[in-house]
Amino acid sequence: MAISSTDTIDTFQKLGLATTADAAKAGASKQKLGQEQFLKLMTTQMTHQDPNKPMENGNFLAQLAQFSTVEGIGTLNDSFSNFANSLTSGQALQAASLVGKSVLVPGDQGLMSLNKNISGEIVLNDKASDLKVSFLDSNGVPVKTIDLGRQEQGNISYQWDGLLDDGTYTDPGVYQVRAETTIDGSNTVLQTYVNADVESVALGNGKKGIQLDLAGLGKVSFNEVKKIF
Repeated sequence: MAISSTDTIDTFQKLGLATTADAAKAGASKQKLGQEQFLKLMTTQMTHQDPNKPMENGNFLAQLAQFSTVEGIGTLNDSFSNFANSLTSGQALQAASLVGKSVLVPGDQGLMSLNKNISGEIVLNDKASDLKVSFLDSNGVPVKTIDLGRQEQGNISYQWDGLLDDGTYTDPGVYQVRAETTIDGSNTVLQTYVNADVESVALGNGKKGIQLDLAGLGKVSFNEVKKIF
């Protein structure tokens, strides 16, 4: 036998636990029962049931199961919420320790400075006989191309110290990194990773999460970090 808001009001009124005004208010608001109130109402219902029409076991078990399910979901949600908060706090502490260090992240831009070269890795999913990595200026013009030749499948390291083909050095700044090879007769652009210095950490919000501010390259998600140096 399901317990409706009307049954609840009538039962409490019979026991002198609610006035007419209270009953009207309860009926209008349809407030949810807590565990203590539910058990008290269940006990009262069983005590005052019609002896000729006792509560059926099926209805009784169904009500208990329904209450237990709702109660369990609420507890589970609280547990997951606490777990998520713990993970976020742990990530924040770990991310904060990265300030001043270098990380390897997916990207096609690198910062050339007076004391730091552009370096990183190229993702090669198959063998390559003519792997090349080029560095382009802000106008998209290649200023340096390094021939890495034949390479096996895997992550291939690259580095450019800023030296140009004419023996001079390029200006400091941000350069685009482009890795290419020939696969099945077609020129193919490959995934590149770059090394970058972490300047600061932003905790962000639930959508963006923890963000690392990389020198000259902007922000990147903490979850995208592949290596730490």
